[in-house]
Parts: sequence; C-alpha cells; structure tokens
Amino acid sequence: MTIRALAPEVADAIAAGEVVERPASVVKELLENALDAGARRLTVEVRGAGRNLIRVVDDGEGIPAEELALAFQRHATSKVRTLADLEAIGTLGFRGEALASIAAVADVECTSSGRRVHLRAGRVLEEVPAGPAPGTVMEVRDLFANTPARLKFLKSEATETAACLSTQSCASAPWWRGASPCRPRAPAWPTPWPPSTARPRCGRCLRWTGRR
Repeated sequence: MTIRALAPEVADAIAAGEVVERPASVVKELLENALDAGARRLTVEVRGAGRNLIRVVDDGEGIPAEELALAFQRHATSKVRTLADLEAIGTLGFRGEALASIAAVADVECTSSGRRVHLRAGRVLEEVPAGPAPGTVMEVRDLFANTPARLKFLKSEATETAACLSTQSCASAPWWRGASPCRPRAPAWPTPWPPSTARPRCGRCLRWTGRR
C-alpha cells in the first residue's frame, strides 16, 4: 500500500475525535472557554441531544473581531505562548484544539465583538459584521453530519442528553453561587439552577441559565 499524507480536512476530522467524542464533549469545551473568558452569566441550550443544536451564550470578554476566524485554527490560543507558560497554566483549557475540533465535525457560528464567522467541516464559509453585544454566542449544529460513522457510536437521545447535563454540572457548578430560572420554549427544561438533581421531561431539548 502507498503511504501518503492525509488531506487537511481528513486529518482534522480524525484529530477532532480525540476532543469531541460526543455532544457532551462540545458542552464541556464551550463551557470551559466561557468560564476562562470571565463569564458571569451563561445560557446553554441543547436540542436533539446535542446533535441538532448546542448553543452557549456568555457575557465574558469575548473574542477580538480581528481574531475570530483565527480562533478556529488548530493550536491557536491566547493562553500559551512559550514552554514556560505550560508550567503555570491557570485556565481550564489551553491547547487551542477545542474550537478547531468542533468546527471540523459540525456547522458552527460564532458571534463576538461585533463580528460573526460561519464554518462548516473546518472551513470558513462566511465572516461578516454583526450587531454589537457583550460576550460570545456559539452555535453548533448538525454535529457529526460530515462524519456519519461517528453517529453510530452515540447512545439514545435520553442518554446523550443526560451526559450533556452531567457534564454541565461537573464543569461549571463549582463556579456558581446562584442562578435564575430558565423559561425556554416547550418541550423544555423548566427547573432552576442547578439542575443536577432534576430529570428531563423529554430527550429533545434542554436549556439552563446560570450566574456567578
């Protein structure tokens, strides 16, 4: 057999599997990014057990408009510059792989600092001005649509939804003092924060809002 270098999109999809194993992985990475950005208020929405939509809205410091597309390149990060920085990591994430990995296996829109970028399968489709708003809005749709073999390894909607909830609780609960009840569109998750002891009424949609 002939040895050849993989096409970039194939290599990115393979590498993404190390970071994005299931929808809950996306929830974890986006929550950690928001907390690292100093967010004091978070809203997370999950539809179709995370396969249809994962939406995270935060009021953190955001991503500079001129760096928005760069943030989705592999190993692009604001948290590490030198080898010495690795000895003093003070953030939840630092490798610069999360956003690139998510974008490699999904349709992603990110809005921050008055700009919006739209990517699919790791490629930038559009980058346009957007209305000014605090923080960052991340929308991840059609997870694993371009890697259908990965879908076979996902569990039922109820199981994947529960995994998203468990990840949320473990990743962010220690950071929060309290939260406002969420009032999403039905079918929904209408419980106050934290929802770790609650049970979803369906496996199709959940949404929660927290403050710290």
